[in-house]
Amino acid sequence: MRDFDNIYITGDTHADFSDLIEKSLRYGITRDDLLIILGDVGINFFGDNRDKCHKEMLSMVRATILCIHGNHELRPTSPEVADLYHPIQRMGDQAYVDDAYPRIIMASEGARYHINGRDFLVIGGAYSVDKPQRLLLGYRWFPDEQLTVEEMDIIRQKVQDHGNREDIILSHTCPYNNRPIECFLPGLDESTVDNTMEHFLQEIVEAAEYNALYCGHWHTEKQDGKIQFLFHDVILLED
Repeated sequence: MRDFDNIYITGDTHADFSDLIEKSLRYGITRDDLLIILGDVGINFFGDNRDKCHKEMLSMVRATILCIHGNHELRPTSPEVADLYHPIQRMGDQAYVDDAYPRIIMASEGARYHINGRDFLVIGGAYSVDKPQRLLLGYRWFPDEQLTVEEMDIIRQKVQDHGNREDIILSHTCPYNNRPIECFLPGLDESTVDNTMEHFLQEIVEAAEYNALYCGHWHTEKQDGKIQFLFHDVILLED
């Protein structure tokens, strides 16, 4: 039995849902579909009523929505929003939901969701290259934007226990060797960038056979072998 009629995937939305809403109407996306957003969704940024307004907007997309953790947002377990979210079992693993918006599901780090006969391994988080500017200007920056050593160890063990075989990997950033150099910020000293998450993903894709990896973060649309970068595009995952 299928969990959803269709599975759609898109990249970072940063709380601007107008294009996503328009595309969901154009594509005929319904409550029987799943939409995966690959991080930096924008609904857990302020930790106040502004996030509620953004959830209201995102709820205009009729699908069930699975949100991966990015680097410009609070985790659902963060103290600022932890009273809103509670853990649930969905699609074969743990996730988090705000009961006021039950169709918006926050993925757990390292979860492996079984959806429509496929396994989806979640690896969220990334480093914010604008961290110095954000701190200087008093903008929000989240210390837990990247996975901890313990979280990475748990994922390593899960992959090993799964026979080093994964179907689909859902990540925020990409493996180190696949970084889109054309997207590097002009004038940024790359030696100051923390590539911990990219190196970790590189380790994972070298250790495991996998069919596809979908990532956001880089604000680009491109295919690089089995790795697909998404930003504004909304793609249908074929059976």
